Amino acid sequence: MARLRMACALSFLVSGFAVVQIASGQSQVAQAPSASAAYCASEYADDFSAFTSRARELEQKLPAYTFCIRSSATYECPFYGADGSLRRKKRRVVAHGTGFAYKQDSNEALLLTNEHVAEWPAVTDEDHPVEDVPLGCKRVGDSLKIVDNESDSYVRDDIPLTRVVVDPQLDVAVLKAKSQLPIVPWRIGHSAGLKERNIVDVRGFPLGVLKATNVGKVVSAYDHDDYKDWDHDDFVIDALLSPGNSGSPVFAISCKTGEFELVGIYHAGYTRGSALNVVVAIDQVRDLMTTLKRTPRVRPEMRILLDGSTRASLVAASKLSLESFFPFGQMTAAVRSRDDGVLFYEVFNRDLPLRAYPVLVIEDLPPADASSFGALGRIWIGNRQGLKAYARSEFDAETLSQLTKLLEGLRRDSVAASAVRSGDQDVSTGKEGFERTERMHKALQRASASYTDLAQGVLDLSERFGPQPGEPSLDIRAVVKAPAAEPNPSGANLPASPAVGAVLPPASTPSAPPDNRSSNSSSKQQ
Repeated sequence: MARLRMACALSFLVSGFAVVQIASGQSQVAQAPSASAAYCASEYADDFSAFTSRARELEQKLPAYTFCIRSSATYECPFYGADGSLRRKKRRVVAHGTGFAYKQDSNEALLLTNEHVAEWPAVTDEDHPVEDVPLGCKRVGDSLKIVDNESDSYVRDDIPLTRVVVDPQLDVAVLKAKSQLPIVPWRIGHSAGLKERNIVDVRGFPLGVLKATNVGKVVSAYDHDDYKDWDHDDFVIDALLSPGNSGSPVFAISCKTGEFELVGIYHAGYTRGSALNVVVAIDQVRDLMTTLKRTPRVRPEMRILLDGSTRASLVAASKLSLESFFPFGQMTAAVRSRDDGVLFYEVFNRDLPLRAYPVLVIEDLPPADASSFGALGRIWIGNRQGLKAYARSEFDAETLSQLTKLLEGLRRDSVAASAVRSGDQDVSTGKEGFERTERMHKALQRASASYTDLAQGVLDLSERFGPQPGEPSLDIRAVVKAPAAEPNPSGANLPASPAVGAVLPPASTPSAPPDNRSSNSSSKQQ
């Protein structure tokens, strides 16, 4: 879904009871009568008239508890000069957002904001762009601090911030300030209790220019966000928010107490919508706030168990199609199965389908037991001339590690692609099955994109180890051909076991099976 990332703004909250810290260092518990039932059909109120007078007075007396965060980074960008020499240029970028402190301990305060406010991409690329910074630049420095607003240039009263933990999936970050800060005086709420039409109050720094309060309604109580790195539950509000509001605390009015409760952290908005802004639901953030540890969430559709059962399903599925293609990074791969249960993974050149030749083939041998998926077998590296066989002993430790990671990625993408095809063919599951298949498809696209660097490594292997002119080469049909049986004295035939790196018969051998795809010979094209 097309979302526009916003710059952020800081705020603070406290768990448990509504405790207010005041200048004297004492604390008091704010109690209030129940809100009017006229606006309380659910856990939270639909109108500000449910906000009690005591809560209003308390809110007016408290010091400001939201802060403007200035986030800056320096990137080093390589480029070629007029003389052809490699040079580097540095670029500095600055953004502003919102944050709030939720815990005060001695002279330190913990704050919440968005991850995209607190963290800049390590390297700029298509999925992680930075405005005014070219792709391919590396972050070489960054800083976070509390300032008055975007125009604040007086540095002596700036409050430095450090990152404690960041969670890209939640788009939430916990920061630390070595300073005493006012904290949010209201309870942490229960975002699952929100309903459409509940009133919300948002405190932040729109555009980083000024401190502002925006009011709106919940227009959707649930919206799952899986845009790029994000994977969390949101709710949608119609408050008029701007860049700079990212990280703002979002409050709802409790029908039980007539007071504010923190129910979320604003983090993004729909680019094509008018006042359709999404808020990270606070229920998912509680553990991060208390443990200060990130808990990675694995999507159900991305849980791939690589064992003997999964392999058997993949082998069966691959026999039902002529070619089981699947994406791998920015390249295309395929898996073939042989009658003896051996799998062959092919990674094709970038000119597919004009030129259909593999630049890497990995043999995946059947597992020794049902708990594992398989074992790395023989390896062939190729180019337009054909394939060249290698023994694993011919590679150094770094290359072997690269090949092992490649095989792991190919296994996972092939299994995921097979599951998507299986879902497409199962028409009995109805809409629920269709939506599950769509989620699996998106998960496959994300997983495949994460293998971009590995896929690029395949092309590097092809340049380094592919057959050179005059060297013998193999056709893919010879590679996947089952070895001939060897007679033994007892009269039984045993399958031959060619040595790793052995050159198999050429594709012109009469016993080679027909193949509708082109061979690796440069005189043949698909």
